[in-house]
Amino acid sequence: MAGSQSSLREANRARVVDAVKRHGGLTQVELAGATGLSAATVSAIVKELVAAEIAEVRSTVRSGRRAQLVTLSHRVGLVAGVVVGYRHLWVAIADVSHEVLAEQVLPLPADHRSDTSLDRVALLVVDLVERVGSDLGELLGIGVGLPAPVNPATGMIGLRGVLRGWDSVQISQVLEKRLARPVFVDNDANLGALAESTLGAGRELRDILYVNASQGVGAGLVVNGRVHRGADGTAGEIGHVQVDPAGRICACGSRGCLETVVGGAALLEPLYASYGHLTLRDVVRLAKDDDPGCREIVADAGATVGGVVAALATGLGPQRVVVGGELAETGEAFLAPLREALRRRTVLSRSGGPDVVPAALGLRAELLGAIALALASTDLFERPDSTDDEGAGR
Repeated sequence: MAGSQSSLREANRARVVDAVKRHGGLTQVELAGATGLSAATVSAIVKELVAAEIAEVRSTVRSGRRAQLVTLSHRVGLVAGVVVGYRHLWVAIADVSHEVLAEQVLPLPADHRSDTSLDRVALLVVDLVERVGSDLGELLGIGVGLPAPVNPATGMIGLRGVLRGWDSVQISQVLEKRLARPVFVDNDANLGALAESTLGAGRELRDILYVNASQGVGAGLVVNGRVHRGADGTAGEIGHVQVDPAGRICACGSRGCLETVVGGAALLEPLYASYGHLTLRDVVRLAKDDDPGCREIVADAGATVGGVVAALATGLGPQRVVVGGELAETGEAFLAPLREALRRRTVLSRSGGPDVVPAALGLRAELLGAIALALASTDLFERPDSTDDEGAGR
């Protein structure tokens, strides 16, 4: 009997810690709601965690009332978040309350090689850890986001060709060998969905669809409060849904995928004759400045993405569609046609279907998701040997 009570206490403590890890900080009332535990049980566990220097409590205000905010202690350790994009690398060091302590962005060449890019990741992680006055021994884990589907069983890219030269690379193993810390790898849109569902625009909802529209296009699905990756990690891979049967051959080998129509290169091509060489960032800036040509390109992209999202939303039935990535930075120029396509092509419930909102975390969603992945996959009480059910591939 004593053993079963001890196991129950440990399980309840783990539920409280996991809830705080996911959200960065919760009041004791919010913790009771998130864990299903009684207020008295939560209060007792919080006192134990504070005494053990695992948690900290400070005063805050919720709905006009004073409350006690519970966060994890900075002494517990650090995590790293890494986003490897098509043309950039973004690395950050954060504490266990999701607060970013140091970060850096580096440009990457087109078709960058996996070995040199992962070397840069390792060097940046070491540099940033030292910059915050710490060492690798305090790093609990590293979350890595890639612009490609990641097979949860293998930790390898699950769709050949979409990130050239990375197909056969055991990414987590390579980085673990360089840094001697646990590494967890996932698709960048999944990480955006994880961050927005726990920290951003979907925080209070159980089912959301996150869309990342940048150089590539992808989606992350949150079903019943958890990221849904699919058996091989390709759930939400809308960039490789066919939209033009007579279109161009995509990097994945199929013809007329969404990315061949609204990916960064495809958006820039029709502007070349009138504007010369532009980057996607240039197009976003000009569209925000009401340039008619760039706004037209962005609006067409929004409508096309909206048509594909509508099909996915019809099957998933999300409460909200959260849109992030560089194109979402143009605001209603991109969101309004996406929203209209969704309205016209989905089966509307009495509630009117899902609303469409910009990502609350903006362009930082994937980075914060990588940090959240590292935290969710890490046991704070002992060094992790494997991921939990929120983690992706190792």
